[in-house]
Amino acid sequence: MVPSTLIRSKAARCLPVVLAALLFAGCGTQAPDQSAAHMQGEAQANSAYYLQQMQQSSDDTKTNWQLLAIRALIKEGKREQATELYRQLPTDLTAEQHREQRLLDIELILANKNYQGAAAELASLDISDFNDGQKARYYQAQIDANQGRPSLELLRALIAQEPLLKPADKQKNIDATWQALSSMTPDQANALVISADENVLRGWLDLQRMWFDNRSDPAMLKAGIQDWQTRYPQNPGAKLLPTQLVNVQNFKPASADKIALLLPLNGQAAVFGRAIQQGFEAAKNSGVSPVNTPANAPQTETAQPAAEQLTADQPAAEQPAGADGIVSPSAANVNDLTRDAAAPAAEPATQTPVAQASVSAPANPGAEIKIYDTSSQPLNQVLNQVQQDGASIVVGPLLKPNVEELVRSNTPLNVLAMNEPENVQNRANVCYFALSPEDEARDAAEHIWQQGQRNPLVLVPRSALGDRVTRAFAEQWQHLGGGTVLQQKFGSVSELKMGINSGSGIALTGSPVASSLPSQQATTIGGLTIPAPPTDAQITAGSSGNVDSVYIVASQDEIALIKPMIAMRTGSHNGATLYASSRSSQGNTGPDFRLEMEGLQFSEIPMLAGENPGLQQQALAAVNNDFSLARLYAMGVDAWSLANHFSQMRQVQGFQLNGNTGTLTADQDCVINRKLTWLKYQQGQVVRAN
Repeated sequence: MVPSTLIRSKAARCLPVVLAALLFAGCGTQAPDQSAAHMQGEAQANSAYYLQQMQQSSDDTKTNWQLLAIRALIKEGKREQATELYRQLPTDLTAEQHREQRLLDIELILANKNYQGAAAELASLDISDFNDGQKARYYQAQIDANQGRPSLELLRALIAQEPLLKPADKQKNIDATWQALSSMTPDQANALVISADENVLRGWLDLQRMWFDNRSDPAMLKAGIQDWQTRYPQNPGAKLLPTQLVNVQNFKPASADKIALLLPLNGQAAVFGRAIQQGFEAAKNSGVSPVNTPANAPQTETAQPAAEQLTADQPAAEQPAGADGIVSPSAANVNDLTRDAAAPAAEPATQTPVAQASVSAPANPGAEIKIYDTSSQPLNQVLNQVQQDGASIVVGPLLKPNVEELVRSNTPLNVLAMNEPENVQNRANVCYFALSPEDEARDAAEHIWQQGQRNPLVLVPRSALGDRVTRAFAEQWQHLGGGTVLQQKFGSVSELKMGINSGSGIALTGSPVASSLPSQQATTIGGLTIPAPPTDAQITAGSSGNVDSVYIVASQDEIALIKPMIAMRTGSHNGATLYASSRSSQGNTGPDFRLEMEGLQFSEIPMLAGENPGLQQQALAAVNNDFSLARLYAMGVDAWSLANHFSQMRQVQGFQLNGNTGTLTADQDCVINRKLTWLKYQQGQVVRAN
């Protein structure tokens, strides 16, 4: 019995040891904590995975998964769920978790489009203890807070982020860096002041200067890129060239030997088609495409097209009225475009220096031009005939419905459309060139912003035209970084005269344009949606506040009443600078009108601003001194040059031409944007605006 008792006693004493061993062995087989790898950015998953892991974990590991879930929810655009989960974070965070919380706080602010708030938080953040993944996200937050506006801060953030990125993400960074550089004007680039040790940025700026100098010549640009890569072999952009510059290596010029010109030559829009055709053929016959005529040069002789097709010298009263779908430079309908201008047209600012063309006129006078009347048969039939005739490029159509139909047709032909559809589609073979009031409004926003004004009011007709202009101005103002834009509308000339007779005048008051209001998101907590509080702009809607600039879209007759009505109500020294679109400029103004408009700035196409006086005289003579038709004539001149540089517009980023309708550039969708000339009335004269 003793041995048996001894054995049982030994077994009892060994049992706790065995159990402990088994317990530790079991712990050793549990899955290790994977949250650390995810926190370091070495692994990624969706929010559902992180939420599941959070539910199955506890303590610090649970908090790690919670932080990861918040990050994933933000990335997936689930702001409300991310915000709610963020609020549930515990207060006793580790140092590493606190750093992650600070980053998530900024990313949530950015997700709610509070860019100023994010910038303030970023400025107070110390990233010395951040890991590489967190530093990359910190710089991305800086990039996002800049909203794509080119600046030294944006460039520095992109350059600092690049070495922290994985190889698969570097191209996007390189492309964004180049986009910021190429979006700058030469003056903005020259104003940058960098430190002596910023070697990478110095290399980028050298590439930018080379691009500014050679962007109009694909061959020179290609050689310049190769030379830059040799001189800066360690620059990230030399190792991985920006995508837009890679396209330069593959540049292939398109043929413009046989051009199909699609225009309406009958019906209500015929007067527009004729003016454009006149300009197009004049440019082809005399090579007057860009703004390159010296101010003292003799007028260029131009061959006149066939009279039966192109005569546009009929009196304005006999010209047809009302053409839907026309994008015109100064008005919304034919009546406004065919104003009778019997008096000789003024030549404003003829003494100003002439801008030199960024793109020389193509020497292709032997090109064959065939004209197709889009008003006489369906567009699909016209396009079929164009293809059968072997055209190498199409210029037109002009009417917006026809442009939209052409885009839907998926034609394989290269097309320079002379209008812009409501919704632009990026097609590799289509560019869009239009003289639109929206185009002018965007240029006005740029001009007013550059003059240092920050509180604009848009004064527009009570019409669809007014709504379109207001929306375009406000959107561009937001893109530039501006705040709320106020809008005010006016009625007919008779209503304005009644206002003058009653002495009521025009007060510089307005209501905020909806698209310019700060983004305020509603908050949902526990299924209850709490509306966003009203912004200061909404609270003060209808008040003038501190309006410092007014953009007026009005005809010459309307602005002759509007400007004195503003002075009647606010005084002649109200402090707000007045700006107007080219709609108010018709050239047949006398000294009394010019004195009455003292201080008013207005936009105009370069040709009518005196930058190509020979062509100006030729165009006005062709259209019976009608300024609106003269703008379309200039559009035809520029269309000739654009058609001959179609490949550059489509393939070479940064294309620019100092045209007669403006400084022309092409965006990523090959929409041609115009920068206009700004003039002002000063002591009875028309001079350049500073």
